[in-house]
Amino acid sequence: MSYRIGSGIDFHQFATGRDLWIGGIKIPHHKGALGHSDADVLLHAICDALLGALGLGDIGVHFPNNDPRYKDIDSKILLKETMQLISEKGYQVVNVDSSLCLQEPKIKKFVPAMQETIAGILAVATADISIKATTTEEMGAIGREEGLMAMATVLLQKV
Repeated sequence: MSYRIGSGIDFHQFATGRDLWIGGIKIPHHKGALGHSDADVLLHAICDALLGALGLGDIGVHFPNNDPRYKDIDSKILLKETMQLISEKGYQVVNVDSSLCLQEPKIKKFVPAMQETIAGILAVATADISIKATTTEEMGAIGREEGLMAMATVLLQKV
Protein backbone atom coordinates (compact mmCIF):
# COMPACT_ATOMS: atom_id res chain seq x y z
CA MET A 1 0.00 0.00 0.00
CA SER A 2 1.48 3.34 -0.98
CA TYR A 3 -0.67 5.62 1.22
CA ARG A 4 -1.64 5.31 4.88
CA ILE A 5 -3.99 7.51 6.94
CA GLY A 6 -3.83 7.90 10.70
CA SER A 7 -5.82 9.79 13.30
CA GLY A 8 -4.91 10.87 16.79
CA ILE A 9 -6.60 12.57 19.70
CA ASP A 10 -5.27 13.88 23.00
CA PHE A 11 -6.65 15.61 26.08
CA HIS A 12 -4.91 17.41 28.94
CA GLN A 13 -6.31 19.21 31.93
CA PHE A 14 -5.21 22.72 32.82
CA ALA A 15 -3.18 23.39 35.96
CA THR A 16 -1.68 26.48 37.52
CA GLY A 17 2.09 26.69 37.71
CA ARG A 18 2.61 25.01 34.33
CA ASP A 19 3.60 26.47 30.96
CA LEU A 20 1.17 26.06 28.08
CA TRP A 21 2.78 24.43 25.06
CA ILE A 22 0.70 23.92 21.91
CA GLY A 23 2.18 22.92 18.57
CA GLY A 24 5.71 23.31 19.90
CA ILE A 25 5.11 26.95 20.83
CA LYS A 26 4.91 28.38 24.36
CA ILE A 27 1.58 30.20 24.60
CA PRO A 28 1.14 32.95 27.20
CA HIS A 29 -1.67 31.92 29.56
CA HIS A 30 -2.33 31.83 33.29
CA LYS A 31 -2.61 28.01 33.20
CA GLY A 32 -0.66 25.29 31.47
CA ALA A 33 -1.44 21.73 30.49
CA LEU A 34 -0.81 19.02 33.06
CA GLY A 35 1.12 15.95 31.99
CA HIS A 36 4.24 13.83 32.44
CA SER A 37 5.91 15.61 29.51
CA ASP A 38 5.34 19.25 28.58
CA ALA A 39 1.77 18.11 27.77
CA ASP A 40 1.65 19.56 24.24
CA VAL A 41 -1.77 18.27 23.26
CA LEU A 42 -1.35 19.04 19.54
CA LEU A 43 2.01 17.36 19.12
CA HIS A 44 0.76 14.35 21.06
CA ALA A 45 -2.26 14.01 18.75
CA ILE A 46 0.03 14.24 15.71
CA CYS A 47 2.35 11.59 17.17
CA ASP A 48 -0.63 9.28 17.70
CA ALA A 49 -1.84 9.90 14.14
CA LEU A 50 1.59 9.11 12.70
CA LEU A 51 1.98 5.96 14.77
CA GLY A 52 -1.58 4.85 14.07
CA ALA A 53 -1.16 5.22 10.31
CA LEU A 54 1.45 2.47 10.37
CA GLY A 55 -0.12 0.35 13.11
CA LEU A 56 2.68 1.15 15.56
CA GLY A 57 0.52 1.65 18.64
CA ASP A 58 0.23 4.99 20.36
CA ILE A 59 2.37 7.57 22.10
CA GLY A 60 2.05 5.75 25.43
CA VAL A 61 3.60 2.61 23.96
CA HIS A 62 6.67 4.47 22.73
CA PHE A 63 6.96 7.17 25.42
CA PRO A 64 5.31 5.80 28.60
CA ASN A 65 4.21 8.34 31.19
CA ASN A 66 5.84 6.32 33.96
CA ASP A 67 9.30 6.48 32.38
CA PRO A 68 11.48 9.12 34.06
CA ARG A 69 13.28 9.77 30.73
CA TYR A 70 10.15 11.54 29.50
CA LYS A 71 9.46 13.63 32.61
CA ASP A 72 8.89 17.22 31.44
CA ILE A 73 10.36 16.36 28.00
CA ASP A 74 9.83 18.79 25.15
CA SER A 75 7.19 17.16 22.93
CA LYS A 76 9.06 18.34 19.84
CA ILE A 77 11.58 15.64 20.77
CA LEU A 78 8.79 13.07 20.92
CA LEU A 79 7.56 14.18 17.49
CA LYS A 80 11.11 13.95 16.07
CA GLU A 81 11.52 10.43 17.45
CA THR A 82 8.11 9.45 16.11
CA MET A 83 9.04 10.83 12.69
CA GLN A 84 12.23 8.78 12.80
CA LEU A 85 10.11 5.62 13.23
CA ILE A 86 7.95 6.66 10.27
CA SER A 87 11.03 7.26 8.11
CA GLU A 88 12.53 3.92 9.11
CA LYS A 89 9.36 2.23 7.83
CA GLY A 90 9.88 3.95 4.47
CA TYR A 91 7.15 6.59 4.69
CA GLN A 92 7.00 10.35 4.52
CA VAL A 93 4.30 12.80 5.57
CA VAL A 94 2.07 14.22 2.85
CA ASN A 95 -0.03 16.48 5.08
CA VAL A 96 -1.49 17.00 8.54
CA ASP A 97 -4.97 18.30 9.32
CA SER A 98 -5.59 19.13 12.96
CA SER A 99 -8.13 20.76 15.25
CA LEU A 100 -7.67 22.24 18.69
CA CYS A 101 -10.56 22.56 21.09
CA LEU A 102 -10.12 25.05 23.93
CA GLN A 103 -12.10 27.92 25.33
CA GLU A 104 -9.08 30.11 26.13
CA PRO A 105 -6.57 31.30 25.14
CA LYS A 106 -7.24 32.31 21.55
CA ILE A 107 -4.45 30.82 19.46
CA LYS A 108 -4.99 32.24 15.97
CA LYS A 109 -1.93 34.51 16.08
CA PHE A 110 0.27 31.56 17.12
CA VAL A 111 -0.80 29.23 14.31
CA PRO A 112 1.86 30.32 11.75
CA ALA A 113 4.66 29.63 14.26
CA MET A 114 3.09 26.25 15.11
CA GLN A 115 2.90 25.39 11.40
CA GLU A 116 6.55 26.31 10.88
CA THR A 117 7.67 24.29 13.88
CA ILE A 118 5.68 21.18 12.94
CA ALA A 119 6.53 21.43 9.23
CA GLY A 120 10.22 21.63 10.08
CA ILE A 121 10.09 18.44 12.12
CA LEU A 122 7.95 16.54 9.60
CA ALA A 123 9.94 17.78 6.55
CA VAL A 124 6.93 19.25 4.73
CA ALA A 125 5.89 22.74 3.67
CA THR A 126 4.00 24.90 6.16
CA ALA A 127 1.06 24.82 3.73
CA ASP A 128 0.85 21.07 4.40
CA ILE A 129 0.11 21.65 8.10
CA SER A 130 -3.48 22.68 8.84
CA ILE A 131 -4.28 23.86 12.36
CA LYS A 132 -7.82 24.90 13.17
CA ALA A 133 -9.31 25.89 16.52
CA THR A 134 -12.75 25.88 18.05
CA THR A 135 -14.40 26.28 21.43
CA THR A 136 -17.21 24.30 23.01
CA GLU A 137 -19.28 27.48 23.40
CA GLU A 138 -18.62 27.27 27.16
CA MET A 139 -20.13 23.78 27.44
CA GLY A 140 -18.51 20.92 29.36
CA ALA A 141 -15.06 20.62 30.88
CA ILE A 142 -13.35 22.38 27.99
CA GLY A 143 -15.90 25.19 28.08
CA ARG A 144 -15.25 25.61 31.81
CA GLU A 145 -11.54 25.89 30.95
CA GLU A 146 -10.67 22.71 32.81
CA GLY A 147 -8.65 21.43 29.88
CA LEU A 148 -8.05 21.26 26.16
CA MET A 149 -8.14 18.71 23.37
CA ALA A 150 -6.56 18.18 19.96
CA MET A 151 -7.31 15.89 17.04
CA ALA A 152 -5.04 15.21 14.08
CA THR A 153 -5.23 13.30 10.83
CA VAL A 154 -2.15 12.53 8.77
CA LEU A 155 -1.56 11.13 5.31
CA LEU A 156 1.63 9.18 4.77
CA GLN A 157 3.14 8.11 1.46
CA LYS A 158 5.57 5.26 0.82
CA VAL A 159 8.87 6.72 -0.33
